Amino acid sequence: MPLAPSKVNRRMFFSTLGAAGLLPGAAIPKGSIIELRYYQLRNSNDKQMDRISEFIEKHAMPAAKRAGSKVAGVFANLVAPNGPFVMMVNSYSSLRAMEEEQVQLAGDAQFTKALDAYYNGGGLVYQRVEVTLLRAFDGVPQIEYPPIESGKPPRVFELRTYESNNASTLRRKVKMFEEGEIGIFRRLGMKVVFFGTTIAGTNMPNLTYMLGYDDLSHRDKVWKAFGADPEWQKMRATPGYADIEIVSNISNILLRPLPFSNLR
Repeated sequence: MPLAPSKVNRRMFFSTLGAAGLLPGAAIPKGSIIELRYYQLRNSNDKQMDRISEFIEKHAMPAAKRAGSKVAGVFANLVAPNGPFVMMVNSYSSLRAMEEEQVQLAGDAQFTKALDAYYNGGGLVYQRVEVTLLRAFDGVPQIEYPPIESGKPPRVFELRTYESNNASTLRRKVKMFEEGEIGIFRRLGMKVVFFGTTIAGTNMPNLTYMLGYDDLSHRDKVWKAFGADPEWQKMRATPGYADIEIVSNISNILLRPLPFSNLR
């Protein structure tokens, strides 16, 4: 959910479906809409990290609950370019549901009062905002919440983006994940959070997914195991599935959940 309510233009979103190669002629997936909302911050006397974290915890998350949803995750950069930032992960059953929630937020007097106070509190509250919208894969149609284990420290989360040459090669990479790679991730102990095809954002066409690990050493261990896995080795050797054929660039960032995040 955004910090500032705004009306969503459905025509614009349907045009992005076409740009992603999902229209015309392709069935629109039924997965949820996942919103990645980045608040770019600056280390300064404005205390942007502290202020935005407090606002999300005390006002944005309760407002989302009143609107019938919840903020799935709130993260800060651990290893990533362009830090510091806070990233909110939100999920909606559809683009219409996303718009309807924003309309409810605009009419939530408690939230809008808190928002005005936040913006008028002096100094810059953030530098810029960047939003990416994903359509969840059919095989992982909703965000999955790894169980929170008492006494264990918060997990490390990784957000990975795979860019592709065109919509056709992107569909092949999605199929590769759906028919094998996600299953290998689960078998090796990686915590699957979500997988989605970008329908609005930068560097399209691409897909983005999130995994969780116990810690950084666990991440290193499972990725090493993945690279050596016989099932993966066989899959990557299948004609049409080699990275050089269907993936033009891979980028990733590591994130730490804030203490009040539902994903942690």
